[in-house]
Amino acid sequence: MSRYTITVTATGDERFDPDAVIGYDPPLRTFFLQAFPDETDDDLALWLGTSDREYETLDALHVAALAKGFDFMPLPVESSGSLAAHFATEADRPPHDGPLAALLRHLQSK
Repeated sequence: MSRYTITVTATGDERFDPDAVIGYDPPLRTFFLQAFPDETDDDLALWLGTSDREYETLDALHVAALAKGFDFMPLPVESSGSLAAHFATEADRPPHDGPLAALLRHLQSK
């Protein structure tokens, strides 16, 4: 799994999270974005990329973030290049098949 720190802003107000995380999750074969942790528990105001092949491009992830009222700063060239390379090497990975994968599919279908 690749993880990079990025700044995410909440559109329409002055909030920003300079410690947000963007990356690629090989088992789920998706890009993900996590931002704005709740100080009282483990919840996040923004967590995209939790399903199999949910966001297969950074552009799709960015569009989803915008649709939820969030935006993120452009990634540095070396980070976006590393993410693209990680995606390229992992994109053809077969889906996980086993008890844990079955449980995750079941939970996602609800």
